[in-house]
Amino acid sequence: MENQRAAGVVTSAEVTDALSRRQPVVALESTIIAHGLPRPRNLRVARELEELVRKAGAVPATVAVIDGVPRVGLTKGEVERVAQDPDMRKLGFRDLAPAMAAGVSGATTVSGTAFLAARAGIRVFGTGGLGGVHRGWTEVQDESADLALLARTRITVVCAGVKSILDVPATLQRLETLGVGVVGFGTGRFPGFYLTDSGEPVDWTVRDAGEVAAVMRGQDALGGHDAALIVANPVAAEHQLDRALHDRVLAEALAAVEREGVTGQAITPYLLAYLTEHTEGASLEANLAAVRGNVALAGDIAVAWSRRP
Repeated sequence: MENQRAAGVVTSAEVTDALSRRQPVVALESTIIAHGLPRPRNLRVARELEELVRKAGAVPATVAVIDGVPRVGLTKGEVERVAQDPDMRKLGFRDLAPAMAAGVSGATTVSGTAFLAARAGIRVFGTGGLGGVHRGWTEVQDESADLALLARTRITVVCAGVKSILDVPATLQRLETLGVGVVGFGTGRFPGFYLTDSGEPVDWTVRDAGEVAAVMRGQDALGGHDAALIVANPVAAEHQLDRALHDRVLAEALAAVEREGVTGQAITPYLLAYLTEHTEGASLEANLAAVRGNVALAGDIAVAWSRRP
């Protein structure tokens, strides 16, 4: 049984029931399943992340577009399809309407997931790292669609900062300009995706899920434009990538991008693949450790949020 809660968006029976009873729900993106991990590990990780949400006491809502239908909360078979279908597209917010019209299937990025989750009535979203302002922005003006979407979407995103291949200081400045709130979870430093510390500070620190929920209530009480709240949750120190290795390989990767003339949307996947290969998989393991921590925390926050008056 399914229920179309908002025009164009279909929620699973479990998600529909949970939302109707104000039970905790956590949105999960699907690009990590379709495009971020090798098969068959991607399917194992997809199931693991959903189980982490359940262990926290919340309902997982993995998001994707299946045969032109945006779905919030996937069946077991749909998760398997996202993990195994080589023709699965990668869909940001701007791609959703064309995908619906064409009847195609695709995994949703941060911007696509955040939009569909909020449209369905979900307030908490757990992911790995956000997109942001690319290095050399003054020349190419390349900026992730994540930022503009989060500036107009009331959702709490738990992440390990922005991908360290990006211009982190510029991204933080852009988030400030856009009015997107950023809090560090148990830290006064903005995490660096693979690293616990990007080298940049955050203005506000929260200590537990209850404090995050209090910030969310403050957003609602104030009103204003529907901006997101970013909960920057650093990867555990024992799981972070060795900083010297990270810095060396990233410098090599950036030089390779310049040398080979990689541009546009191809830059991010190129850099991430380069890091995975040249750190012998260590960057991928740090990424997965961060995602696991973020998803578990998102579950705790969703539970705390569900206890609001």
